[in-house]
Amino acid sequence: MNNFANFLIFSRNYSIFADKKRKMDETNCVRLLEEHDIKPTANRIVVVKALASSMLPQSLAELEHRIGTIDKSNVFRALTLFREHHLVHTIEGSSDGTKYELCHSHSHDHDDDQHPHFFCEVCQQTYCLEGVSLPEINLPQGFKLHSKNYMLKGICPHCAK
Repeated sequence: MNNFANFLIFSRNYSIFADKKRKMDETNCVRLLEEHDIKPTANRIVVVKALASSMLPQSLAELEHRIGTIDKSNVFRALTLFREHHLVHTIEGSSDGTKYELCHSHSHDHDDDQHPHFFCEVCQQTYCLEGVSLPEINLPQGFKLHSKNYMLKGICPHCAK
């Protein structure tokens, strides 16, 4: 498949995902937290809403700035709990450290929503490549896989213009 066809698939999948994210009202946030066995407190609901309304994965600093009413330590505690319950993905390898995004896993004990990410070296944005499968890797005997974190780096379509 050529690059333009891949971009069209990415754009369509990203638009569908973005529409789902924009529709997260408080009731849906509470439901999502409860599905992951997380008690829905006021701070946790605010953090979920901030993640849901974001079009791109967010760093701790970006979330703190976006929210404005919760300090960094409380945002970090919520994100740590969300990670433990598979409600967020952590994405390593961007210019400003770890980024977070809502995981659309339907389980609180494992992550069934794994996909690669793309880091643009020009605009410094990290994009989710929804609908793109992670490559299967056969580990040598004795290794036990806990998670996958697949980051591609290059130039995004917007910056390539």
